[in-house]
Amino acid sequence: MSRPPLDQLDAFVIAARLGNLTRAAEAMHLTVSALSHRMRLLEQRVGHPLLARGPRGVALTPQGQRLYDAVAEPIDAIEHALRRLGARTDNLLTLSLIPSMATAWLVPRLPGFLARHPELGLSLQASTHVVDFEREPVDAALRLGSGQWPGVRAEFLFDEWITPVASPDFIARHGKPALAAIPSLPLLGDPAGRWRDWFAAFGGAAPARYAAQFDDTETLHQAAAQGLGIALARQTLAQPLIDSGRLVLLTRKRLKAEFAHYLVYPERSLPLPGFQTLRGWLLEQAGVNAK
Repeated sequence: MSRPPLDQLDAFVIAARLGNLTRAAEAMHLTVSALSHRMRLLEQRVGHPLLARGPRGVALTPQGQRLYDAVAEPIDAIEHALRRLGARTDNLLTLSLIPSMATAWLVPRLPGFLARHPELGLSLQASTHVVDFEREPVDAALRLGSGQWPGVRAEFLFDEWITPVASPDFIARHGKPALAAIPSLPLLGDPAGRWRDWFAAFGGAAPARYAAQFDDTETLHQAAAQGLGIALARQTLAQPLIDSGRLVLLTRKRLKAEFAHYLVYPERSLPLPGFQTLRGWLLEQAGVNAK
């Protein structure tokens, strides 16, 4: 038997770890069909199915588990060896962040950064999946969370706040409501059920049913901008819509969200002068004193 192609084994290990072919394809910068093709070739080679595909993703079959146990560590060793030997171009940095954070907060500020630091290039990866800094060539990430991620540094940038918003068209039809009147109007359900926290803090009760329910914050904001109802918005992510007049703040009151924004990065990024420049600029934009 000829030597097995490392690209097939690498695809198998990444898919097994992530449990999802779409996320694995994104991590490898492949299409899902290209990744699936590699998996089919490997399964044909070993003569057994290696991943069981289901509605929630993929899981290792017994044969797949045995192969994973045998090859995952050597594949990692090869990856680490190549990373250590490979030349690092310090003037090109890769930053991962969720798409809504990119469009709402980072991209509007980028012209200033690039004008101040024309020697640096910045590659943005807009993705919601958790970065595996050990396997992915990413220097840092902007993430919303508790600040507790294993194996990485997380520096606080700023808190997130939630507050009710509606479109000018909605206000024209219903009037701008007083705080106490908000529960009686069409409300849009949010991904985390934050209306319960809002009413607990400022009075009122969540309705028995919402005008519409959303599992994505950006879609929720866009629905409110279309006049569908009142949304409890993440203010940082909704700010471009507020600035453009497509959304209107209904009250000055706001509630601190459970999670905050952080700059997350591995130890390997710290010695890079380019990363230190980017880090200092991000902390400056967030109003945090760099140490």
